[in-house]
Parts: sequence; C-alpha cells; structure tokens
Amino acid sequence: MGITIKQIAADLNLAVSTVSKALGDSYEISAETKARVFEYATKMDYKPNPYASSLKRGRSGNIAVVLPEVSDSFFSSAIDGIEKVAQEKGYHVMVYLTHEDVSREASIIREFRHGRVDGVLMSVSAGEKKPDHLQDLSASDIPVVFFDRVYEEIQMTNVVTNDFESGYLAAKHLLSKKCKRLAFLSLEGNLEIISHRQKGFEKALSESGIEGREHSIIVLGNDEQENLKKLASKFKSKTRPDGVVGSVEKVAMQVYSTCHALKLSIPKDVKVIAFSHLAIASLLNPSLTTITQPAFDMGKMAATLLFKSLDKKGMKPETIVLKSELIERDSTRM
Repeated sequence: MGITIKQIAADLNLAVSTVSKALGDSYEISAETKARVFEYATKMDYKPNPYASSLKRGRSGNIAVVLPEVSDSFFSSAIDGIEKVAQEKGYHVMVYLTHEDVSREASIIREFRHGRVDGVLMSVSAGEKKPDHLQDLSASDIPVVFFDRVYEEIQMTNVVTNDFESGYLAAKHLLSKKCKRLAFLSLEGNLEIISHRQKGFEKALSESGIEGREHSIIVLGNDEQENLKKLASKFKSKTRPDGVVGSVEKVAMQVYSTCHALKLSIPKDVKVIAFSHLAIASLLNPSLTTITQPAFDMGKMAATLLFKSLDKKGMKPETIVLKSELIERDSTRM
C-alpha cells in the first residue's frame, strides 16, 4: 500500500488540509510549502486517488446541493435559484437530503471524495454538532458554499440573511400590536440561524422590559404530535401567549392547528408571525404575517459564488448577508 496524504502530513509536520491543498496547487498555500510537499511526495512515490484527482484532469459536470429537507418552501425556492445558475453553466444539480440526521450528512459528504461532484452547496442539519465531516469537507479540494444554515466555527463562504435583526423586528412588530406575553417558538438542534433569531427576539423583549418569563421561549422538536401537545399545554395555561414568533414556517402551521383545536381566534386571541417563504401564506385563514427570506436570491448567490470559485480554482472565505422582508397580513392585524 502506497503512502497517503495523512502520512505525508505527519512526516512533514503539516496539517492534512495543508498537504491536500498543496497537492491541489491551491492559492492558499505558499510556493515554498508546495515545493516541499511536491518534492517529498515524489520521493515517496505518492500516487493520488484517481477519483480524488478528477478535478485536475477534468470535471464531472455536477454540483451537489445538501439540504435537511425539501418540504420547506424556502429550500424549494432556493433550489430554483441554484438551478438557474447551474443551467447557464451547463451543470447538473444533484440534491441530497439529510433529513436532519448528522450521521447521514457525514455519509453523504464522504461520497464526495470520489470525484462525483465538482462543488457543494450546503445547508447544515440540526442536531448535536459533530463537525469533523464539515472540517474535512472544508479542507478538501472541492469548493463549498454554505447557505441559510451555516456552521460559523468553520471559515467558509456563507450566504445568510439578517436573522438577528429579523428576530428583533418580529418581536417589535408584535409589541406594537399591544401584545404583552410573547413567545418564541424555537427548535431543538442548536442551529445558529435559530439562535440569532431568538437573540434578536430577546433583545426586543429586554428593551420593552418583558424578559425572563418562562413562557417566552418554547423549544419544539421534529415530532409534530409532541409539538402539538406542548403547544396545547402552553395555550391552555393562564399565562397563554398573546403573540407568537415562529422560528420556521412549520411551527407556525402547528400554532394554527392548536388555536383551531382550542377555539382560539387568530389574531384576536393570539397574533402570529413566522419566518416563512410559504407561497400560500396570503391564502391561509387568516393570512399569515411573515418574515420572508429571499430564498431564490440566496440560492442564486450561493451558486454564483461556487462557480466563481470553480473558475478561479480558489475561494477566500466571505459572508454575504441578504435582507429578509416583514410582510404584514391578517394574523397580526388589530
């Protein structure tokens, strides 16, 4: 068995990512380090994996889009934006679903080592973070752009929205409607976009003097029936929220279901606003007030940055922030 990149890195006292990028002639590695790595690799008769070196010999014509789900209208619209750019470039889009499973996400990413795709667009899974596979992906020769759900501990190119500001504006909107007991519907999994939205929400509460109340943050999971039970319990209590911010659109729908079951009126008894790209938001009864992300534009921007990296054979990490829009509808009107 021949020498591996890992062994070269150990022998030269370098990081595996440094050796990989040096062998890939990355702009991030100095000429001196490249020369050192190439010389040692030649001396040790290093034979690169024929699949891993596919980027040097040619391209697959495929890019991967790794998503937690597609039932969320945000991701469907983002795929449309991605495909618009990919088609113009003559590329195929391969969609991989993690179903919020970090181990499945890691397995999918391992497959990319075999030269199946030329680049990756990714929105990370919820759940306890095990970032080794994300670190490995960022250290590979495959260009990667994260969008919407990002992992901030890794220095990569990200396309996001102004989540903190949007969470703040959502809470301020409810406060302006005379709501006194606000609740933020969070999600299990420590997603950074949810954390930013919650912090913006909490800042608005703090400024208004409504902080530290037990009902302010309601953490929901992936089991809809369990969520409905938890929401019903909260909405039956004496401290029932009169204003709700849904961190994602599916929890807003669960609030609608709960209010219908308990015969609570929206917006008379409970005002609801949600982060949502739901096309039928205006058709719901009552129509849903939303913080709407520019999903198509986010997908288009992420794909544009990815192809720019493919053309230039390198990418300096940057974060692009696009603005979401608060659209008032009947669910929060007086």
